[in-house]
This record gives sequence, structure tokens and C-alpha cells, in this order.
Amino acid sequence: MTRQYSHKRGKAHSIRPVYKLSPPWVTYTPEEVISLIIKMANEGLTPSQIGIKLRDEYGIPLQKQITGKTITEILRENNIIPKVPHDLDNLIKKAQRLKEHLKVHKKDGKNVRSLELVEARIHRLSRYYKEKGFLDKSWKYKAEIAQLE
Repeated sequence: MTRQYSHKRGKAHSIRPVYKLSPPWVTYTPEEVISLIIKMANEGLTPSQIGIKLRDEYGIPLQKQITGKTITEILRENNIIPKVPHDLDNLIKKAQRLKEHLKVHKKDGKNVRSLELVEARIHRLSRYYKEKGFLDKSWKYKAEIAQLE
């Protein structure tokens, strides 16, 4: 697969081996893992942060092998999922940081272009989430693409 905005090939990466069973060293039951996920979500952690914390602190490499569900599925079942998905929220925060930078540095053409790319990504991802029903159909991101002066 190629890169989205450049004409280069993507990076090579390893693929996780398919292993459906829970690893033998994990002693947690599915109910314990679900309660850990709910507790961490109530503390305000995103699903990716929850997965990292489960891996590093609790020794659970992949919780889906234990519970049979992803972290977002567990959060959705317990009505803890945020209104805006965390990857879209991260892109919106990145666009905000770029806008703040461009207020100070008006002639920074490279970051004007990166803001355009980030906002295009936001629109594409929001369209996907609207189709899948994760976002409200009336949700809209207001693009304020900076102009060079």
C-alpha cells in the first residue's frame, strides 16, 4: 500500500501472528479484564491508552484474546464511549495546535499545507464515522484553512 500524500511506498511492518487462545501466562478472567477496562475508562483514558496500560502494567498482551471483544466494543456496551472517537479527536487537537502556530507564524507555508492535509483527514474520517453510525449525522467540523498573506 502506498502513502496517501506522497508518491512513495509505505513502511514495511511485521504482522502479529494469529493466536486465538489466551496466552498461558495470563491469569485474568474475562470479567476481571472488562472491569479493569471500565475502571480505566472512568479515569479518562482513551482506548489506546487502556491497551498500553493493560500491556505494560498487567501483562495482558492482547485483551481481545481473553474477552473476545475490542476495547471500544466493551466501552460501547457499557455506555462509556466518548461522543467523538479518540482518533478523530486527536486530529482535531492537532489542527488546533497548527492554527495556533499559524497565528504567530503567518508566513509558514509548510504548516499551512500540513493544516490542509490534517483537515482533509478530519473530513474523510468524519465521513466514515457518520456512515458507520459512530458520529451524529449533523456533526460538522468547521475548516479554517489558513491563507498565506
